[in-house]
Amino acid sequence: MSTSDRTIVERATTVPRKRIGLYAVLLAMVVLYLLPLETGLFTAFKTQSAFQTTIPVLPPIGNQFTIGPWGQALDRLWPALGYSVAFVVPATAFSALFGSLAAYGLTITKWRGQIVVMLIFVAGIFIPYQAVLVPLTRFWTGIVDIRGLLGPEGSLVALTITHIAYGIPICTLLFRGHFKGLDQSMFEAARLDGATIRTIYRRIAFPLAIPMFAVTLIYQFTNIWNDLLFALVLVRGEYEVVTMALQSFTGSMVGQYNLLMAGAFITALPTIAVYVLFGKQFAEGVSGGGA
Repeated sequence: MSTSDRTIVERATTVPRKRIGLYAVLLAMVVLYLLPLETGLFTAFKTQSAFQTTIPVLPPIGNQFTIGPWGQALDRLWPALGYSVAFVVPATAFSALFGSLAAYGLTITKWRGQIVVMLIFVAGIFIPYQAVLVPLTRFWTGIVDIRGLLGPEGSLVALTITHIAYGIPICTLLFRGHFKGLDQSMFEAARLDGATIRTIYRRIAFPLAIPMFAVTLIYQFTNIWNDLLFALVLVRGEYEVVTMALQSFTGSMVGQYNLLMAGAFITALPTIAVYVLFGKQFAEGVSGGGA
Protein backbone atom coordinates (compact mmCIF):
# COMPACT_ATOMS: atom_id res chain seq x y z
CA MET A 1 0.00 0.00 0.00
CA SER A 2 1.43 3.37 -1.04
CA THR A 3 1.81 6.37 1.29
CA SER A 4 -1.10 8.20 -0.32
CA ASP A 5 -3.35 5.16 0.13
CA ARG A 6 -2.44 4.91 3.82
CA THR A 7 -3.21 8.62 4.22
CA ILE A 8 -6.64 8.17 2.69
CA VAL A 9 -7.37 5.19 4.93
CA GLU A 10 -6.21 7.10 8.03
CA ARG A 11 -8.48 10.05 7.15
CA ALA A 12 -11.42 7.72 6.54
CA THR A 13 -11.02 6.19 9.99
CA THR A 14 -10.11 9.39 11.83
CA VAL A 15 -13.00 11.60 10.64
CA PRO A 16 -15.80 9.24 11.75
CA ARG A 17 -14.16 8.88 15.18
CA LYS A 18 -14.12 12.66 15.55
CA ARG A 19 -17.73 12.85 14.48
CA ILE A 20 -18.72 10.10 16.89
CA GLY A 21 -17.17 12.11 19.70
CA LEU A 22 -18.92 15.26 18.50
CA TYR A 23 -22.28 13.50 18.26
CA ALA A 24 -21.78 12.02 21.73
CA VAL A 25 -21.15 15.48 23.20
CA LEU A 26 -24.14 16.96 21.36
CA LEU A 27 -26.35 14.11 22.52
CA ALA A 28 -25.20 14.58 26.10
CA MET A 29 -26.01 18.31 25.88
CA VAL A 30 -29.46 17.59 24.44
CA VAL A 31 -30.18 15.16 27.27
CA LEU A 32 -28.84 17.64 29.82
CA TYR A 33 -31.09 20.43 28.57
CA LEU A 34 -34.20 18.38 27.87
CA LEU A 35 -34.18 16.09 30.90
CA PRO A 36 -35.71 18.68 33.29
CA LEU A 37 -38.44 19.46 30.73
CA GLU A 38 -39.13 15.78 30.16
CA THR A 39 -39.29 15.14 33.91
CA GLY A 40 -41.62 18.07 34.46
CA LEU A 41 -43.90 17.02 31.59
CA PHE A 42 -44.16 13.44 32.85
CA THR A 43 -44.84 14.72 36.36
CA ALA A 44 -47.71 16.87 35.08
CA PHE A 45 -49.41 13.77 33.61
CA LYS A 46 -48.98 11.59 36.72
CA THR A 47 -51.42 11.05 39.57
CA GLN A 48 -50.30 12.21 42.98
CA SER A 49 -49.76 8.64 44.18
CA ALA A 50 -47.83 7.77 40.99
CA PHE A 51 -45.56 10.76 41.51
CA GLN A 52 -44.77 9.63 45.05
CA THR A 53 -44.09 5.99 44.10
CA THR A 54 -42.30 6.24 40.72
CA ILE A 55 -39.06 7.72 39.43
CA PRO A 56 -39.75 11.23 38.05
CA VAL A 57 -37.96 10.64 34.72
CA LEU A 58 -40.12 7.61 33.87
CA PRO A 59 -43.38 8.16 31.95
CA PRO A 60 -46.77 7.44 33.54
CA ILE A 61 -48.16 4.01 32.66
CA GLY A 62 -51.74 2.74 32.86
CA ASN A 63 -53.67 4.17 35.78
CA GLN A 64 -50.69 6.38 36.64
CA PHE A 65 -51.69 8.65 33.74
CA THR A 66 -54.09 11.57 34.29
CA ILE A 67 -54.92 14.92 32.72
CA GLY A 68 -56.67 16.12 35.87
CA PRO A 69 -53.85 18.46 36.98
CA TRP A 70 -54.00 20.25 33.62
CA GLY A 71 -57.71 20.94 33.99
CA GLN A 72 -57.33 22.16 37.57
CA ALA A 73 -54.37 24.37 36.69
CA LEU A 74 -56.15 25.85 33.66
CA ASP A 75 -59.25 26.65 35.72
CA ARG A 76 -57.15 28.54 38.25
CA LEU A 77 -54.93 30.30 35.71
CA TRP A 78 -57.56 31.19 33.11
CA PRO A 79 -58.56 34.67 34.41
CA ALA A 80 -54.91 35.54 35.08
CA LEU A 81 -53.96 34.49 31.53
CA GLY A 82 -56.48 36.99 30.18
CA TYR A 83 -55.15 39.81 32.37
CA SER A 84 -51.58 38.99 31.33
CA VAL A 85 -52.46 39.14 27.64
CA ALA A 86 -54.30 42.42 28.24
CA PHE A 87 -51.19 44.18 29.54
CA VAL A 88 -48.34 42.25 27.87
CA VAL A 89 -49.48 42.82 24.27
CA PRO A 90 -49.69 46.65 24.43
CA ALA A 91 -46.57 46.88 26.61
CA THR A 92 -44.62 44.81 24.09
CA ALA A 93 -45.91 46.64 21.02
CA PHE A 94 -45.45 50.17 22.37
CA SER A 95 -41.99 49.57 23.84
CA ALA A 96 -40.81 48.23 20.46
CA LEU A 97 -42.46 51.08 18.54
CA PHE A 98 -41.11 53.82 20.81
CA GLY A 99 -37.69 52.15 20.81
CA SER A 100 -37.60 52.18 17.01
CA LEU A 101 -38.62 55.85 16.90
CA ALA A 102 -35.97 56.81 19.47
CA ALA A 103 -33.29 54.84 17.61
CA TYR A 104 -34.34 56.45 14.34
CA GLY A 105 -34.00 59.90 15.87
CA LEU A 106 -30.61 59.03 17.35
CA THR A 107 -29.20 57.42 14.21
CA ILE A 108 -30.67 58.75 10.99
CA THR A 109 -31.13 62.37 12.03
CA LYS A 110 -28.40 64.69 13.30
CA TRP A 111 -28.92 67.11 16.17
CA ARG A 112 -27.00 68.54 19.12
CA GLY A 113 -26.94 66.49 22.29
CA GLN A 114 -27.47 63.10 20.66
CA ILE A 115 -24.60 61.49 22.55
CA VAL A 116 -25.93 62.59 25.94
CA VAL A 117 -29.41 61.27 25.20
CA MET A 118 -27.95 58.00 23.91
CA LEU A 119 -25.91 57.60 27.09
CA ILE A 120 -29.08 58.09 29.14
CA PHE A 121 -30.76 55.29 27.16
CA VAL A 122 -27.75 53.02 27.67
CA ALA A 123 -27.72 53.76 31.40
CA GLY A 124 -31.40 52.89 31.59
CA ILE A 125 -30.63 49.33 30.48
CA PHE A 126 -28.48 48.67 33.52
CA ILE A 127 -30.93 49.88 36.19
CA PRO A 128 -32.02 46.76 38.09
CA TYR A 129 -35.67 46.20 38.90
CA GLN A 130 -34.96 46.13 42.63
CA ALA A 131 -33.49 49.65 42.57
CA VAL A 132 -36.74 51.25 41.42
CA LEU A 133 -39.32 49.33 43.42
CA VAL A 134 -39.73 51.94 46.18
CA PRO A 135 -39.76 55.00 43.85
CA LEU A 136 -42.11 53.13 41.53
CA THR A 137 -44.54 52.37 44.32
CA ARG A 138 -44.43 55.96 45.56
CA PHE A 139 -45.00 57.27 42.04
CA TRP A 140 -48.06 55.09 41.31
CA THR A 141 -49.63 55.65 44.74
CA GLY A 142 -48.57 59.14 45.83
CA ILE A 143 -47.83 61.21 42.73
CA VAL A 144 -50.18 59.46 40.29
CA ASP A 145 -52.91 57.59 42.15
CA ILE A 146 -53.70 55.32 39.24
CA ARG A 147 -56.11 53.12 41.21
CA GLY A 148 -57.95 56.19 42.46
CA LEU A 149 -58.30 57.45 38.89
CA LEU A 150 -59.17 54.22 37.08
CA GLY A 151 -60.24 51.85 39.84
CA PRO A 152 -58.78 48.36 40.31
CA GLU A 153 -58.00 48.16 36.58
CA GLY A 154 -55.48 50.94 37.14
CA SER A 155 -53.03 48.35 38.45
CA LEU A 156 -52.74 46.79 34.99
CA VAL A 157 -52.39 50.23 33.37
CA ALA A 158 -49.56 51.09 35.78
CA LEU A 159 -47.89 47.76 35.04
CA THR A 160 -48.23 48.34 31.29
CA ILE A 161 -46.73 51.85 31.38
CA THR A 162 -43.91 50.68 33.67
CA HIS A 163 -42.89 47.89 31.32
CA ILE A 164 -43.09 50.23 28.30
CA ALA A 165 -40.76 52.70 30.02
CA TYR A 166 -38.41 49.95 31.16
CA GLY A 167 -38.31 48.30 27.72
CA ILE A 168 -37.62 51.40 25.64
CA PRO A 169 -33.84 51.60 26.40
CA ILE A 170 -33.01 48.05 25.31
CA CYS A 171 -35.29 48.34 22.25
CA THR A 172 -33.62 51.62 21.33
CA LEU A 173 -30.18 50.06 21.53
CA LEU A 174 -31.23 47.09 19.37
CA PHE A 175 -32.87 49.27 16.72
CA ARG A 176 -29.93 51.70 16.69
CA GLY A 177 -27.56 48.88 15.84
CA HIS A 178 -29.89 47.81 13.06
CA PHE A 179 -30.29 51.30 11.61
CA LYS A 180 -26.55 51.94 11.68
CA GLY A 181 -26.05 48.81 9.56
CA LEU A 182 -28.33 50.11 6.81
CA ASP A 183 -27.05 51.91 3.73
CA GLN A 184 -27.16 55.57 4.81
CA SER A 185 -27.20 56.77 1.19
CA MET A 186 -30.88 55.75 0.96
CA PHE A 187 -31.82 58.20 3.69
CA GLU A 188 -29.60 60.92 2.23
CA ALA A 189 -31.18 60.46 -1.20
CA ALA A 190 -34.66 60.66 0.33
CA ARG A 191 -33.74 63.88 2.11
CA LEU A 192 -32.41 65.38 -1.13
CA ASP A 193 -35.71 64.47 -2.80
CA GLY A 194 -37.54 66.52 -0.18
CA ALA A 195 -38.88 63.70 2.02
CA THR A 196 -39.64 64.70 5.60
CA ILE A 197 -38.28 62.86 8.65
CA ARG A 198 -41.69 61.30 9.22
CA THR A 199 -41.95 60.13 5.58
CA ILE A 200 -38.46 58.64 5.64
CA TYR A 201 -39.32 56.64 8.76
CA ARG A 202 -42.66 55.46 7.41
CA ARG A 203 -41.53 54.63 3.86
CA ILE A 204 -37.92 53.46 4.37
CA ALA A 205 -36.83 52.91 7.98
CA PHE A 206 -39.94 51.12 9.25
CA PRO A 207 -40.19 48.51 6.42
CA LEU A 208 -36.46 47.77 6.68
CA ALA A 209 -36.76 47.34 10.45
CA ILE A 210 -39.36 44.54 10.31
CA PRO A 211 -36.81 41.78 11.18
CA MET A 212 -35.61 43.81 14.16
CA PHE A 213 -39.22 44.34 15.22
CA ALA A 214 -39.54 40.55 15.34
CA VAL A 215 -36.48 40.36 17.61
CA THR A 216 -37.61 43.09 19.98
CA LEU A 217 -41.22 41.90 20.10
CA ILE A 218 -40.20 38.35 21.00
CA TYR A 219 -37.64 39.56 23.53
CA GLN A 220 -40.02 42.00 25.15
CA PHE A 221 -42.97 39.60 25.13
CA THR A 222 -40.93 36.91 26.89
CA ASN A 223 -39.42 39.36 29.37
CA ILE A 224 -42.70 41.03 30.30
CA TRP A 225 -44.74 37.82 30.34
CA ASN A 226 -42.34 36.19 32.81
CA ASP A 227 -42.04 39.21 35.11
CA LEU A 228 -43.18 38.68 38.67
CA LEU A 229 -41.42 41.42 40.64
CA PHE A 230 -43.17 44.47 39.16
CA ALA A 231 -46.48 42.60 39.25
CA LEU A 232 -46.15 41.83 42.96
CA VAL A 233 -45.44 45.49 43.71
CA LEU A 234 -47.99 47.17 41.42
CA VAL A 235 -50.93 44.80 41.07
CA ARG A 236 -53.55 44.63 43.79
CA GLY A 237 -56.92 42.94 44.10
CA GLU A 238 -58.46 40.53 41.65
CA TYR A 239 -56.39 41.53 38.61
CA GLU A 240 -53.42 39.30 39.36
CA VAL A 241 -51.41 38.27 36.30
CA VAL A 242 -50.40 34.73 35.41
CA THR A 243 -47.03 34.71 37.18
CA MET A 244 -48.73 35.82 40.39
CA ALA A 245 -51.40 33.14 40.01
CA LEU A 246 -48.74 30.49 39.42
CA GLN A 247 -46.76 31.69 42.40
CA SER A 248 -49.84 31.27 44.59
CA PHE A 249 -49.81 27.53 43.73
CA THR A 250 -46.75 27.06 45.93
CA GLY A 251 -48.59 28.39 48.96
CA SER A 252 -51.85 26.51 48.63
CA MET A 253 -50.82 23.32 46.82
CA VAL A 254 -47.87 22.08 48.86
CA GLY A 255 -46.73 18.71 47.61
CA GLN A 256 -48.97 18.63 44.49
CA TYR A 257 -46.10 18.75 42.05
CA ASN A 258 -48.20 17.43 39.17
CA LEU A 259 -50.47 20.48 39.50
CA LEU A 260 -47.49 22.82 39.83
CA MET A 261 -45.81 21.43 36.73
CA ALA A 262 -49.03 21.56 34.70
CA GLY A 263 -49.46 25.20 35.74
CA ALA A 264 -45.86 25.98 34.83
CA PHE A 265 -46.26 24.51 31.34
CA ILE A 266 -49.57 26.34 30.76
CA THR A 267 -47.91 29.59 31.83
CA ALA A 268 -45.00 29.00 29.46
CA LEU A 269 -47.12 28.02 26.45
CA PRO A 270 -47.67 31.59 25.08
CA THR A 271 -43.93 32.32 25.01
CA ILE A 272 -43.23 28.96 23.32
CA ALA A 273 -45.96 29.70 20.76
CA VAL A 274 -44.42 33.10 19.99
CA TYR A 275 -41.00 31.53 19.39
CA VAL A 276 -42.48 28.80 17.17
CA LEU A 277 -44.58 31.21 15.10
CA PHE A 278 -41.94 33.93 14.68
CA GLY A 279 -38.73 31.92 15.03
CA LYS A 280 -37.74 32.47 11.38
CA GLN A 281 -38.16 36.24 11.62
CA PHE A 282 -36.28 36.22 14.94
CA ALA A 283 -33.34 34.38 13.36
CA GLU A 284 -33.30 36.80 10.41
CA GLY A 285 -33.34 39.79 12.73
CA VAL A 286 -30.54 38.48 14.94
CA SER A 287 -28.37 37.61 11.94
CA GLY A 288 -29.07 40.94 10.25
CA GLY A 289 -30.70 39.22 7.30
CA GLY A 290 -33.24 41.93 6.86
CA ALA A 291 -30.67 44.68 6.59
